[in-house]
Amino acid sequence: MPGVRWGILGTGGIARQFTAGLRDSPDAEILAVGSRTGDSARKFADEFGVPRSYAGYEQLAADPDVDVIYVATPHPFHEENVTLCLKAGKHVLCEKPMTVNAEQAERLISLAEERGLFLMEGMWTRFFPLMGRVREMLSSGAIGEPRMLGVDFGFRAPFDPLQRLFNPDLGGGALLDVGVYCVSLSSMVFGAPEKISGLAHLGKTGVDEQSAAILKHGDGRISTISIATRTATPQEAVISGTEGRIKIHSEWWRPHTLTLSRPGQEDETIEALSTGNGFPHEAAEVMNCIRSGERESAVMPLRETLEIARTMDELRRQWGLVYPGEQRGDI
Repeated sequence: MPGVRWGILGTGGIARQFTAGLRDSPDAEILAVGSRTGDSARKFADEFGVPRSYAGYEQLAADPDVDVIYVATPHPFHEENVTLCLKAGKHVLCEKPMTVNAEQAERLISLAEERGLFLMEGMWTRFFPLMGRVREMLSSGAIGEPRMLGVDFGFRAPFDPLQRLFNPDLGGGALLDVGVYCVSLSSMVFGAPEKISGLAHLGKTGVDEQSAAILKHGDGRISTISIATRTATPQEAVISGTEGRIKIHSEWWRPHTLTLSRPGQEDETIEALSTGNGFPHEAAEVMNCIRSGERESAVMPLRETLEIARTMDELRRQWGLVYPGEQRGDI
């Protein structure tokens, strides 16, 4: 089948990682890159062998040969950038979180549906082979009925008020950076929560530096989540059921190894290695969907992205965390 032609919008660290992953995808053609400056775009193009570089996102979106655009800018710019691409008739993969809040996500989803274009949040964790095994195990009853999830994602970053993680103008804080992984896993296992409760420590710049949340789902199922940007945690996830548990080991958000524990049986260790740096799996989903005419992914559907955004909005509402440009009514 013909290769899918990609455009890369943004030239930061995550754009580099994704583009490096695309080079391990045999049916992906990295055609163009756009940056705010021509110099940055040219340097990126030279580094990755991209034939076309543009000074400005508008030119990238207008390129008639680009099939799909990966949006890799900071969170607060996602809505504007994705809107530009969709209005130019391009399919879009947007790095997680898709938007800062649910209201923005709803607008993008409506626009994609109106234009008949593919749109997906770039939650790469969903597409690792091991996470596919987790879904199979849950659906087959390997641990009975799943009842509880405990998941954490914390790391210690040096404090810098201008750095993205601590800068409210760039959507800083643990929730949008790493908490979205945890909320997404909770959603994958149990669906949207019925009740949400959380506590956070807001640091000197006003963004969440660490927090804990409890989500109550239907039938009394519970998710407990802890996240941080100033405290290192084990970065593990444990799904407990009526007949056993699944433990996804350290750095569960790019999963490679899990342990299945069941009463009266020896623990079973399962490994599933990823292709390249892990991004080829996500890219393959996008390309398969586009080729088959699907407008969203069944693995990371848009309605779920919206529910995840609503959960994070409620947590921020409880914490009193509003980003510049938002109104309190937005969350």
